[in-house]
Amino acid sequence: MSILIKNISRLYTPLSTKKYGEILELHNAHLLIEGQTISGIFDSGDSLPEAGAVIDAEGKAVLPGFVDAHTHPVFWKTREDEFIMRVQGKSYEEIFKAGGGIRNSVRRFRNASKEQIKAITKKRIAVFFEYGTTTIEAKSGYGLSTADEIKSLEIIAELNKEQQLEMIPTFLGAHEIPDEYQQNRRAYIELIKNEMIPIVAERKLAQFCDIFCEKGVFTVDESREILLTGKEHGLAAKLHADELHAFGGAELAAEINAVSADHLVKISDQGIHDMAEKGVVPVLLPGTTFFLGKDNYAPARKMLEAGCEAAVATDFNPGSSTTQNMQLMWTIGALKMGLLPNELLWATTLTAAKSIQKENKIGSIEQGKQADLVILDIPNLNYLPYHYGVNHTYMTIKKGRVVFRRY
Repeated sequence: MSILIKNISRLYTPLSTKKYGEILELHNAHLLIEGQTISGIFDSGDSLPEAGAVIDAEGKAVLPGFVDAHTHPVFWKTREDEFIMRVQGKSYEEIFKAGGGIRNSVRRFRNASKEQIKAITKKRIAVFFEYGTTTIEAKSGYGLSTADEIKSLEIIAELNKEQQLEMIPTFLGAHEIPDEYQQNRRAYIELIKNEMIPIVAERKLAQFCDIFCEKGVFTVDESREILLTGKEHGLAAKLHADELHAFGGAELAAEINAVSADHLVKISDQGIHDMAEKGVVPVLLPGTTFFLGKDNYAPARKMLEAGCEAAVATDFNPGSSTTQNMQLMWTIGALKMGLLPNELLWATTLTAAKSIQKENKIGSIEQGKQADLVILDIPNLNYLPYHYGVNHTYMTIKKGRVVFRRY
């Protein structure tokens, strides 16, 4: 089926031929979709092709569908009780020591059936379309046993066949040391290396291997060991790095040629330099810092000035950032990290696609690319982060199909 989107007041997109931050802006444009693919972009004076369906975008803006490059969508119960503890002044670390945090989600995950978790995950991920997100990177990490990590990744694989949101799977068995291995962390590391990773790779359940490289979780040496094992099995490397402490995670990401390093609130100048030199994508998560009630954000401007190309994501998860709203990330990213709208467009589309190795397929409005688009009810790009706390999505299109429409 073909779709013509006509009378687009403003079309904004990064292009694979442009530098980070440089965007194409067209006024009164038209866009033709054939099947799942963008087949043509037309100026206002061009004669318009015939199409099976027509969408009038007068007064609206069209952007590439948002790519949320860091999410944890497969979990069982939410943790709003921990949010109230934070409101009462408890720190993330204090809540963790009181039995909260990741291990709390692990205990709950293990007590639920695959069918229960799959059903709630399917309902949960549908919300992404409402905010204009068309692709997410989806991590496991709340099972922390071979059976439960496989269960998590199987849910992602099955939902990829049953619904239209595209989820790029990441194995995160090294999210924490589970309760039963607290006194024998070495045994858990060996379990990840010798059992979990080989099964995940053999069954092609993940594209990436991630780890929480942080003080009190996995050391730099342990992270190197696990990620290199993943790479030996064909899983590209990602890291949760330098979120709470300057811990050397960014330097490790550069050393092992990771695809991305994420969080980076406490990244060192050396880490920034090394990541820029090796082309590691920093995936910044301003919603997490905001939701944890902290004041220090990742030094985005310093990274860009050093030559890094930053992505921005929600970090959707039950503990530290419970949102699927990428538009809100634009506002927080602008106010707290100094990112401009043209940079945020790159950070949430083409560079985000690069951080999941999909930049040749998604992330920009270019002929031949997949037709993943969001139509926003905004007068211009600057308006998107400016008018915050509301949903500007008029329509979301995934692979040439309308998957959300605001009536």
